Amino acid sequence: MNENLFASFITPTLGLPIVIFIILLPNILFPSPNRLINNRLISIQQWLIQTVLKQMMMMHNLKGRTWSLMLISLIMFIGSTNLLGLLPHSFTPTTQLSMNLGMAIPLWAGAVMMGFRHKTKASLAHFLPQGTPIPLIPMLIIIETISLFIQPMALAVRLTANITAGHLLMHLIGGATLILASVSPPTALITFILLVLLTLLEFAVALIQAYVFTLLVSLYLHDNT
Repeated sequence: MNENLFASFITPTLGLPIVIFIILLPNILFPSPNRLINNRLISIQQWLIQTVLKQMMMMHNLKGRTWSLMLISLIMFIGSTNLLGLLPHSFTPTTQLSMNLGMAIPLWAGAVMMGFRHKTKASLAHFLPQGTPIPLIPMLIIIETISLFIQPMALAVRLTANITAGHLLMHLIGGATLILASVSPPTALITFILLVLLTLLEFAVALIQAYVFTLLVSLYLHDNT
């Protein structure tokens, strides 16, 4: 195979980058209900949104629950983008580390600034655990500061790595299946079954990673409110 493995991760262009239109596309999948009695699709959609939102907001106080719209919009956007990226010849924006950092850093920074504003003493106490020996105080403060600033990077890298790894595996197994089809059909059948199973797994991973990303943002928010 002479095809570049990372060709599908290059931002598509039509003279100008069209990634903005790709990012806006998932909005079409979630129409706003405008009828007194909704159809089954919108009813299931609203039920799922309410269930997930209730699960995430259960541990938050009133200040944390003001982020409800932000968090449910985030999980819907990441989940729908990941699922659309599984379609053939499509582009997945969440494979771009820059985009994931663009989501993670503002949300993390907002949660941390809220903590320093409303819970200043508790937020500063995280940098120095109670009962720390005096000689270890400078080292622990440095370690806790680094761990705080690495949180948005960990969020972005986790999402990027999981989505990218799944796409690469599907690409490799799909290419191997095409080559083996003319060499050894029984072996090609086995790899095709593996490809189908991997595709089903990637559908689950697409939704799980959206939930994990949003849940971790929710936990950062909970620690600072």
